Amino acid sequence: MPVKYTKSYLDKLEDVFAASEYHLRYEKGNFKSGYCILKDTKIVIINKYFTLEGKINALIDILKTLDFNPKSFANQKQQDFLTELKQTELKL
Repeated sequence: MPVKYTKSYLDKLEDVFAASEYHLRYEKGNFKSGYCILKDTKIVIINKYFTLEGKINALIDILKTLDFNPKSFANQKQQDFLTELKQTELKL
């Protein structure tokens, strides 16, 4: 599945986090990778000064790191989207 760098694609990624137990926040910070994952409190923080492309790449990277189970989502579209994302490789 090709990654689309559009606002609607970013919204889809944000919806996956909204349906999960993790909270997604955009804040300023000097994270080396551009994001920070606080696993104990289930919070994901993305650098708010990232470009659209940077935010999308960071969210995809985080989704692969957290290894969400697509079957744990009630919405079938989100399950399919997450399954496709797991097969996506970012080319930087």
